[in-house]
Amino acid sequence: MIEELRIRDLGVITDATLPLGPGLSVVTGETGAGKTMVVTAVGLLLGSRSDAGAVRTGAKSASAEALLTLDPGHTAVERALEAGGEAEEYDGGAQLLLARSVGADGRSRAFVGGRSAPVGVLAELGESLVVVHGQSDQIRLKSVTAQRNALDRFAGAELAGILGGYQELYGRWKADQAELDTLRSEARERLREAESLQAALEEIDGVDPQPGEDESLKGEAVKLANVEELRIAAAAAHEALIAEDFGDSGDATTLVDAAKRQLEQVAEHDEALGAAASRLAEVGFLLNDIAAELSSYQASLDSEGPERLAEIEERRAALAKLIRKYAPNIDEVLEWAATARVRLDELQDDSTRIEALEAAVTSAEAELRKQAARISKARSKAAKGLSSRVSAELTALAMADATLVIDVQDSGELALHGQDDVAFLLQPHSGAPARALGKGASGGELSRVMLAIEVVLAAVDPVPTFVFDEVDAGVGGKAAVEIGRRLAMLARHVQVLVVTHLPQVAAFANQHIRVTKTSVRGADGKTSTGFTSSDVQLLDEDERVRELARMLAGQEDSESARAHAQELLDDAKLLPQPA
Repeated sequence: MIEELRIRDLGVITDATLPLGPGLSVVTGETGAGKTMVVTAVGLLLGSRSDAGAVRTGAKSASAEALLTLDPGHTAVERALEAGGEAEEYDGGAQLLLARSVGADGRSRAFVGGRSAPVGVLAELGESLVVVHGQSDQIRLKSVTAQRNALDRFAGAELAGILGGYQELYGRWKADQAELDTLRSEARERLREAESLQAALEEIDGVDPQPGEDESLKGEAVKLANVEELRIAAAAAHEALIAEDFGDSGDATTLVDAAKRQLEQVAEHDEALGAAASRLAEVGFLLNDIAAELSSYQASLDSEGPERLAEIEERRAALAKLIRKYAPNIDEVLEWAATARVRLDELQDDSTRIEALEAAVTSAEAELRKQAARISKARSKAAKGLSSRVSAELTALAMADATLVIDVQDSGELALHGQDDVAFLLQPHSGAPARALGKGASGGELSRVMLAIEVVLAAVDPVPTFVFDEVDAGVGGKAAVEIGRRLAMLARHVQVLVVTHLPQVAAFANQHIRVTKTSVRGADGKTSTGFTSSDVQLLDEDERVRELARMLAGQEDSESARAHAQELLDDAKLLPQPA
């Protein structure tokens, strides 16, 4: 709820703080004092269009701030945090500050939780925080969706359970239907894709590439292209290690062996030379191994002639063709082929899948029709109850002949909410045609209709604050008392703020706020500047009696008026609430 509302330089209000609280708060004052600016300020905080003309004359800008206390998990708190704002912990709940400023140049700025935010964020928050019924914007239930949702909330847990199961099945039905439509509409494209994949896989399977084969063949081709140079190098290296002809220079193995024998002859005189001789023996063994490997290498080169090179190049050409078509290398070609096989299996299974989807869609639709009929039955039952209760409220609100008609019609089309079209209609009197809310009723009458609906829906509606601007327009006497009673009844469930000119309504308030206007004087204290400002005051019991007396007779000091005012207050405390 709104704990406090602060207004600066808006209309005739210079600087005012409205301390609100739970229950019913009323704002009263003389005509032109600026009562409606309270509703305007709330509208700004809900993201409504800003108007530079609302800025007080001579001021650079106007602003409105609201301090709200909400449950920690409230959607508005979560949205504010998403927007970068902060919410402070307070008495087991969370406090959130909303602010809006409008410059004299028409520029507007919004703040959520102490951080600048788009005005659209205020509008999002407002949907779950405050409902305003003003003379220019009466109907929050103006959309068919809002009306259907209101009826569903009134219907309660029974309908909610049926609707939840229906919506889960509806989601699966729509998904299956979409897949079926895709399979049918893309049948030719999918057939062409299957044929293309089949041809590609046959080509790859015909070549039968092996992992890493392109790189291994590349190395072998380079080797065979330079076979003569390799043979000469291997033979020369072998000759240097083990010479076929004995010459004076000697080969490496002979020289190492000679060095080893020289050291072995004196090894008994020095262990260091003995160790060196052992190491030379190891070198000799290693040289012999290398020489053997070089001999085998030369023999292998003799067996790999031009025929093998031609075979390798032919194979490499086949692999290169696959690489050009499908992937940068053979390993990725094999990966692409594996993925293509899975996709081909899916495409080749279309006919089976279509049959399964057709059966599933038909079965789900039949079940949805049954559940939709149950939803329609529950809605129709709830519509009668809601209509009856709201119509009874209208009778007490001086609209005795008016009836709220809730029309539930079978559209024949399955949708997420069922197959019903729901419409709230007002029948002003018996025999008259029922018309959509907002058509054929005055602003005051429409305010009373909305009050009646809100009173009945209050227990199931999540919005914590309601604002009514002159809901009592055009009524008086007993009807005014009944309006006050209904507002007090609504305030048992939610916070209610009412701008009123009727003492019968104001008498029911938990908090009574008075707006007074004064003419601004010049420096001499006598000359009028032509400007008017307003002050806001929370009234105590004695001040409430004086204000109600003023509203009753225009004479707050009249003893008879004060006595009448006190009587209104006493009656409001004793008056039983309607059933």
